[in-house]
Amino acid sequence: MIPTREPDQPSPAAVRRLAEAMPKAELHLHLDGSLRVETALELARTRAVPAPAGYGPMFEALVGPPRMASQAELLTRFELPIALLQDAEALEQAAAELVEAKAADQVRYVEIRWGPALHTQRGLSIADGIAAVCRGAQGAAAKTGITVRLICTALRSHDPALNVELAEVASRFRGDGLTGWDLAGAEEAWPDPQRFARAFDAARAGGLRITLHAGEWGGAAQVRRALALDPERIAHGPGAIDDPSLMAELRERGITLDLCPTSNVQAGIVASIGDHPLARLARAGVPVSLSTDDSMVSDVRLSEEFVRAVAENGLTLPELWAINCHALDAAFADAGTLEPIRRSFRRWAAGVPELG
Repeated sequence: MIPTREPDQPSPAAVRRLAEAMPKAELHLHLDGSLRVETALELARTRAVPAPAGYGPMFEALVGPPRMASQAELLTRFELPIALLQDAEALEQAAAELVEAKAADQVRYVEIRWGPALHTQRGLSIADGIAAVCRGAQGAAAKTGITVRLICTALRSHDPALNVELAEVASRFRGDGLTGWDLAGAEEAWPDPQRFARAFDAARAGGLRITLHAGEWGGAAQVRRALALDPERIAHGPGAIDDPSLMAELRERGITLDLCPTSNVQAGIVASIGDHPLARLARAGVPVSLSTDDSMVSDVRLSEEFVRAVAENGLTLPELWAINCHALDAAFADAGTLEPIRRSFRRWAAGVPELG
């Protein structure tokens, strides 16, 4: 007997079509983890960087396996794209192409983050690198109509003084769309984010809004450590589901978890998309958004991440839409910028009864 669906449950094909058409917002996206294969091949050839030749080998080098042992192993997939993005032209091109790809996936608002201090190996200054990403992102935004904001990412492995300098330089680019400050890197090796408190102070003083990575290792305890720096958002943090008091604090303080289920499976945090606490956190009232993390390393578009959240994690379409809309509430952009995007979201949803 062929199984039947409930009358109000869209088919998988309908869910996919809806997710692809849906206007979307994405808050957790890394530039270096989203480098196109074709661009990587071009940069390797023109910059004389040792790298695989041919589309297939380059694809295998850039994309991580579906499941890896740890966050530390997943981070090794960033070594090649970082080596390729060591000059202003390359950074500008990569930023523009990423914005164009997001616009093609009906992403209407996106925040892109990257670590400028990682791109100075061939003499590029931090300021010139930031300027290049700003040019590429805002130039592509003007062409496509997407709204883009940028987040400067400091590294746990870097000297605290360097990250203070980075925050001070990054703050000078607020007028060019750089509005956020982040901390990322191997948590197991450098678990305590408070060693960078001065850099967070400098970022705040410069007008940057605060997020940081936590919980790709160490579970709920790492998320709680991150709260000491008073962020507006946490990048990842799925382990919060194991600590009811932590979830209560996230709700009370309105701190959003920018969740990336596919990437979390890759990093070995959860066994599968179905095991990810996305739906449970959302239903518990914890503010969450849904992102890809790395569109190339994880080989996933945001539309596909949305489809998986429904088909494998069990979100309903109204829940998915609410999470998508909440991303605009948590976004690092001003109200005047966000309100027209909210209105466009509401107009689109008015014609889709499944989202009600």
